[in-house]
Amino acid sequence: MERIDSVTLANKDYVAEQYRRYQADPRSVGEEWALFFAGFELGASGNGAAVGAATAGAPAAAATSAPVIGVFDLVHSYRELGHLVADLNPLAPKPAGHPLLEPSEFGFGDEDLDRVVSCGGFRGCSRASIRDLIARLQATYCGRLGVEYMHIQDQEQRVWLQERMETTSNRPDLSPEERLRVLDSLITAEGLEQFLQLRYPTAKRFSLEGSDSLVPLLHTLIEDAGSLGVEEMVFGMSHRGRINVLANVLRKPYEMIIAEFEGSLLAKEATGDGDVKYHLGYSRDHATRAGRKVHLSLAANPSHLEAIDPVIEGMVRAKQQHLHDAEYARVVPVLMHGDAAFTGQGVVAETLWLSELDGYRTGGTVHIIINNQIGFTTPPEAYRFTPYPSDVAKIIQAPVFHVNGDDPEAAVQAARLAIGFRQRFKKDVFIDLVCYRRHGHNELDDPTFTQPVMYKKIAAKPTPLTLYREQLVQAGVVAAEEAERRAREFRELLDDAQSYARDFMPRQPVFVFGGLWKGFGWAGDDWSARTAVAPEVLREIAAAFTRLPEGFTPHPRVARLMEARAQMVHEGRGIDWSCAEALASGALLLEGIPVRMSGQDTCRGTFSQRHAVLHDVETGDRYVPLDNIRGDQASFRIIDSMLSENAVLGFEFGMSLADPRRLVLWEAQFGDFINGAQVVVDQFLASSESKWQRMSGLVLLLPHGYEGQGPEHSSARLERFLQLCAEDNMQVCNLTTPAQYFHALRRQMHRSFRKPLVLMTPKSLLRHKLCVSSLEELTQGGFRTVIDDIALGGAPEAGVTIERGGVRRLLLCSGKIYYELLAARRERAMDSVALVRIEQLYPFPAKELDAIFAAYPEARQVYWVQEEPWNMGAWHVMYRRLRRILPEDRSLNYAGRPEAASPATGSFKLHQAEERDLVNAALAR
Repeated sequence: MERIDSVTLANKDYVAEQYRRYQADPRSVGEEWALFFAGFELGASGNGAAVGAATAGAPAAAATSAPVIGVFDLVHSYRELGHLVADLNPLAPKPAGHPLLEPSEFGFGDEDLDRVVSCGGFRGCSRASIRDLIARLQATYCGRLGVEYMHIQDQEQRVWLQERMETTSNRPDLSPEERLRVLDSLITAEGLEQFLQLRYPTAKRFSLEGSDSLVPLLHTLIEDAGSLGVEEMVFGMSHRGRINVLANVLRKPYEMIIAEFEGSLLAKEATGDGDVKYHLGYSRDHATRAGRKVHLSLAANPSHLEAIDPVIEGMVRAKQQHLHDAEYARVVPVLMHGDAAFTGQGVVAETLWLSELDGYRTGGTVHIIINNQIGFTTPPEAYRFTPYPSDVAKIIQAPVFHVNGDDPEAAVQAARLAIGFRQRFKKDVFIDLVCYRRHGHNELDDPTFTQPVMYKKIAAKPTPLTLYREQLVQAGVVAAEEAERRAREFRELLDDAQSYARDFMPRQPVFVFGGLWKGFGWAGDDWSARTAVAPEVLREIAAAFTRLPEGFTPHPRVARLMEARAQMVHEGRGIDWSCAEALASGALLLEGIPVRMSGQDTCRGTFSQRHAVLHDVETGDRYVPLDNIRGDQASFRIIDSMLSENAVLGFEFGMSLADPRRLVLWEAQFGDFINGAQVVVDQFLASSESKWQRMSGLVLLLPHGYEGQGPEHSSARLERFLQLCAEDNMQVCNLTTPAQYFHALRRQMHRSFRKPLVLMTPKSLLRHKLCVSSLEELTQGGFRTVIDDIALGGAPEAGVTIERGGVRRLLLCSGKIYYELLAARRERAMDSVALVRIEQLYPFPAKELDAIFAAYPEARQVYWVQEEPWNMGAWHVMYRRLRRILPEDRSLNYAGRPEAASPATGSFKLHQAEERDLVNAALAR
């Protein structure tokens, strides 16, 4: 028997066709349909005449066909379009109606409205008059909570929403005590803003006023989340209303916030420069009314608004993995957006795409758009072309709840539906809080310059607190005097907090190394680490390179590569870049340290060098050797990301913030592509420790080197990273040997602090015959910030032997250009030139270079040699730093490409000519 479900019934064309066939011959449709239509006609006629006529094969009365089909169409249309006539805008009257929702559109005349019919699948109603059904539909879908969900293709999700909205007219059933709690949350939201406006009228705070219902919305979200098993919620938001959320949701002490308005500085123990008060974060453990603990944290955020979105998702993913939260049920991300930024910044869409990908899934985010209908001074028609700022959410089939910000109970209902849906289906959900901004962009801005009409309406409007207080007074829930007493007591509380702040000046607390960060601390002077690995451990890792599951058939070329890689370790020589990377990762895994690497084409490697994931050529099955070294190892996760830099890098940065015990690496397809994530680099990677006392050990792998591949595939913009370097905020390296890479990766995880590591990784050096290391270099020693000339020991690859006293010219370089200089010196048999590699450009290795300069007393000519143009690369930064430590009797010169507007030429022949010129300049006698 064919089952008739609600989705089938919502397809009006299909239902109409079935009914047409039924009218012609009841036996032409299935038993379910025959019974269905017979019941409708019985209800429509009020007796059994219609059924008898239909059974006899006679056509049913035309009067009954309209209700049968039209009722389903009516219900479907309100579910789909009801939000268009909902009362959503506090600054505008409720829309009068919509032509597609007129009764006549469904074949109903005035005479039909009192006809009693089955409710067409509407939940919580079996039979009603058409008039009453329309009233129920309008109450559910056209009140102060409008819903968009019919774009969702999953039937179960639709039904879940319908059962919770239609049976309650989409209103929360709040007890008097619960309504008083909503009132109190509005009192604190408005009271804090008015207090700060009165006491600090010239301070920017980016007031929440006009969107006050956000506070009871968040309270509901947290309380319901706790009852649904959530243990932690991680919030991200920009500056609008942030201070209010910190105070009244995160419960950051009022005296601490007021102290910031009084001009308090960071604690003496803190490092760095701090940030403005409306960018800061906070965290605490919250006990719900039901006695459940939910840890709340609001991450610090720069003024780049939506840039925090992927960072929060990465933090949540790391926390979920640490808790083994495979069902994504225990940690929930909550993102609060501004309407203009949400539609205007591409990282929003990138983050939404990530939410549906396995390597980045967090089980759904609760999004709240604080829709104050203006962007700085720009009206909505100038910054978006869609009806709602949330319309991009439909691409991932997320439900959207549009809430009138003047109705806090509608906001409570939206919050309950949102967290319930997220926990049930582990998918994103959106709340569009339609509100307004009582002041300008900030409290010193005059919005009447550009929005005079809007702000006349706002000036005349009662606040959300005033409206709700009057509603409760009229309903007899609270007396006016009681409401005023509650507000007065809160003002007195703030007065006391201000007095305390002025007397004792509480300060922003420094970062506490707790949780996963327990045992870590701030970096000192010693950045070294023990990174050597026993040879038997490396051989165990190498054995996994060629150990495959039974019946697994790898690509022949990849099989040979893995065999060659194992042979390198077995023979103890010729270890190339990719082999060293695999050994470093494997050693960390065996030490219990998880490794996560992501990027575009990272599994194979852009240059077909890595092959960390093997593919069966017969079945397409995947196998990861590094994840199968030993049964008790840590997890190795390598991910081919979507074609994004900004959101993906932000996500990985968030992972590194939340879990310092996991090596997190992000690889650009080509180093140049880091341009697409410059906001993450500038606002987070380089400055988070200084601004917010938040450490990160994220590793950036940026293929860099001039190979004649044009301006977009040569430079990772080394100069930009070096310009961002200060106060030991990160490490920037341009390495020349696989052993150095091995030790650099392991050094990241074997220190008691974390710093970002930016690596200019190679391209042609991946297979260069001289760019190899011995097993001994991995099992002994460690990372070297500076490498002296190999010709001092007469290494065969040097081609010459030099003596320190005979060196007249000292060439300093890093990266690929070293091998070009080495080949040219060998060809010319020059023993008066020494090649010294500065492997770590920052922190600047002054002590090591002092020793180098002292070791070459006759080297009066010192050159910095680089591939990049004069105005790029490391030259300008290195010149200033080298000049400070270089003896006065030494000259400091430049050898490299001339200045250029573009990073590299597009001509391979010209590239070769430029390279010859710079090498000649460096080695000229």
